[in-house]
Formats: sequence, structure tokens, C-alpha cells
Amino acid sequence: MKIIGREEVERSLDFPSLIDALRAAFAGSTDTPRRSVHRISGGDSPDAFALLPAWNHEHIGVKAFTYLPGNAAQGRPVLHSQILMFDRRTGVPMALVDGTSTTCWRTAAVAALAADYLARRDAKRLLFCGTGPLAPYMILAHSTVRSYESVGVWGRDRQKIERTVAAVQAVRPDFAGTVVDDLERAARSADVISCATGAREPLIRGDWIQPGTHTDFFGNHERNARECDSDLVAAARVYVDSRANVLNEAGEILIPMAEGRIDESHIVGELADLCSGRVAGRQRAHDVTLFKSVGTALADLVAAGVMLHRA
Repeated sequence: MKIIGREEVERSLDFPSLIDALRAAFAGSTDTPRRSVHRISGGDSPDAFALLPAWNHEHIGVKAFTYLPGNAAQGRPVLHSQILMFDRRTGVPMALVDGTSTTCWRTAAVAALAADYLARRDAKRLLFCGTGPLAPYMILAHSTVRSYESVGVWGRDRQKIERTVAAVQAVRPDFAGTVVDDLERAARSADVISCATGAREPLIRGDWIQPGTHTDFFGNHERNARECDSDLVAAARVYVDSRANVLNEAGEILIPMAEGRIDESHIVGELADLCSGRVAGRQRAHDVTLFKSVGTALADLVAAGVMLHRA
């Protein structure tokens, strides 16, 4: 059985090929049960352990991860993850893959894949909110599917913003990211807004969003938290990575539903529907679109499968 660590993950993956592999997988036939999230501490602690299984004609995979937000205050990673891959035909274990780095790659690729269907073709201004480990991957992936003239990066810590910009420049020396101080002003002028933050209260508000803007939200996995407000969700054409997972975990959708602002039918479709052509993506230049993701095991399976082939 192969052991594929972080360094090999970073060497093996690239966004153009990973996005193409995800597009084909989401358009095809796979099995992805709803992921299982277990609380591992009492009270209101968000500490969790999760299992994400998926399989296709070639592989069976299961990602296991721990989520301990309290680690951040100690300077330790909040997430740790591994992906165990089996041969679909024989059931033989094939590889143990570093899931932490793989998650960054596949999450960012999913965001870019959705944006390829939902963002305007002439989108020129990207606003990214967040400065965690995922941030450079998200910016690079989004820049794979659209040619942005400007990319603004917002966060609560200016030094972390500057480190995020520097991390992107290490991969793309021509990247000219800018530090965003005024979030509302940047949001009002953006063509695409992408968020992967730890916010529990809305950062992005519906009355900031101009017609034609595409938005995505990747940071929140809690029923009672959200990165955007109900006005934005109610006004947007909403798409999700997994209807089952989002309706079980995502406050961005569940809170407006509880308020009576929307119901389940407000979700136009899943990423698989976009990739297969069962539902249309952007219909009109002035539409506001929103993509919500809490993660799907299919994306882990695809990314790990790409690495297995290259290994």
C-alpha cells in the first residue's frame, strides 16, 4: 500500500487537470452517501470527527478528519485528515493519502469548477475573503477558470493577508493581489466573491451585491453560523455541492429556511447537475449566483485517484 504524503500531493496535482477530472466525475455515475459528522466534546464545543465515503467504478475511498478549532490559539492546525483508498474490484487497500493538503486542492478546484458555470465570462475583479491555509489554493484555482485583472484579499489580520498574497506569488510571480481594508466597498465592485473564513455571523450582505455577481461560501459547516446574510441567499440563484450535506449542515441555507425566506426548492441544483447539463448555470448577465459547499467525498475520491494514477 502506498503512503502519499503532503509533499507528493503538492507535486502531483495541478488545477487544470484536477478541475477537468472533477467535471467528468460529477457528470458521471458515482455513489456518495451523506457524510457523518460526530461531536467529540460536550456542551457547545465545535470539536468534531468526520467520515466521508465515496466510490466509483475504479476506487472506494473514505476520508477521515478531525476538526478542533481550539488548536488555532495554540498555533496548531485546526484540521487533520487522511484518505484511505481501496481497489473497487478487489477491495484491496491501495493507498493512504494526506487528506489535509488534498482537501485544500479539491476544495479550491470545486470552487473554480462551480465558478466556471456560474461566473460571468467577462468577470475581471475577484474578492477573496479569508487568510487560512486554503486561501492561496482558492485564489489560484479561481484564476484558472477566469482571467482576473484584479484580486483583492480581505482578512482580519493584515499580516496574514500579506502572507496569503506572498504564498500566491510564490506560485505565480506575476500575481498582483491587493490588501482589502474596506470589505463593503470591495464587495460592491467585485464580479466574483469567494469566502473561506471562520466567521459565524454574516460577512457579505445582500445589499452590497451588484447584479451579475457570483458568490461562493466554503468556510462554514455549522447549522447556526453563516458567512452571508439571508437577503443575499433569497436574491440569488443558489447551487450547492451536495444537497444532502448542505441541508444537514449549512447555516447559509438553513437559517433563511427557518426564517421562511426560502424553501428547499430555492436550490436550483447540485454541482453534478451543472456538470451533467441537467440544470443550467448562469442564464442572464445580471443574475446573482451563489454556490454553497460543505464538502463532498466525491471530490476527495477524484483528487486521490488522480494522485494514484500519477504515482
